[in-house]
Amino acid sequence: MSYAERYAAAKQRAKHRDLIEFEESLSFPLDDFQRDACQAVAEGHSVLVAAPTGAGKTLVGEFAVRHAHVRGHKAFYTTPIKALSNQKHQDLRAVYGSENVGLLTGHTTVNPTGETCLLH
Repeated sequence: MSYAERYAAAKQRAKHRDLIEFEESLSFPLDDFQRDACQAVAEGHSVLVAAPTGAGKTLVGEFAVRHAHVRGHKAFYTTPIKALSNQKHQDLRAVYGSENVGLLTGHTTVNPTGETCLLH
């Protein structure tokens, strides 16, 4: 294998290290669509997941937030209802700390400069 091929392979493995660590932190395996979507996020692609309620779309969003956080990037997490924004705000604060997570809804603004911002 040439130096360029070894470098490309190492770079590819590094991209997916976050995904491997994320999956290992779960008590269950990712479904194929979740793994594919998370892998696309790790590769820098924009991702839209459309699946029925309860299928596991939230895990892809949680991976995207984790991936941005590990790289020092800002993440925006949108939800269709305020109650879900409030719940995810609490969940993400527990993981990343209240100083790193913001919430912007029609009625509430909390730490809008946080690394991760939930929007409704």
